[in-house]
Amino acid sequence: MKIILIGYMASGKTTIGRLISESLELPFYDLDTIIEQELKATINEIFEQKGELFFRKKEREVLESFFKKTDNYVLALGGGTPCYYDNFDLYQKEVVKSFYLKASVTTLSERLKFQKNTRPILVNLNDEALNEFVAKHLFERNFFYNQVQTVISVDDKNETEIVSEILSKLA
Repeated sequence: MKIILIGYMASGKTTIGRLISESLELPFYDLDTIIEQELKATINEIFEQKGELFFRKKEREVLESFFKKTDNYVLALGGGTPCYYDNFDLYQKEVVKSFYLKASVTTLSERLKFQKNTRPILVNLNDEALNEFVAKHLFERNFFYNQVQTVISVDDKNETEIVSEILSKLA
């Protein structure tokens, strides 16, 4: 079984992905982590030192390579992955079960407030600017995010409820 989770940063892709992989006894992968291991740098360092264009090209390359050599998995994509190059078409060809972990601007902003120091792109944003930043990104990415097979609303749900909902859709 091949499962892909997409969603904006702080939507819970990695946390939920790990829990699903445990439940289904499938290996879990995080695309950002694979890229970091390959380049021996954090995503933030890659963006700062090489720029977004370099990162997006590398992301596409790593994703294609992953699909060629990996059979059964739970994979958390980066928040922007579905929006660049033909990444969406690439994972649609894989006959995967795809889920969008959909969170509201309010939910995402609340979560991201506490992660600003680990996300340089957000570090200088006050709460109002953070809300606007998230809303703008969601507006731009919604088309791609909503192309998945199943949309899972994560607002006001705990991890167990989200995992149970995803598992029920797989049954």
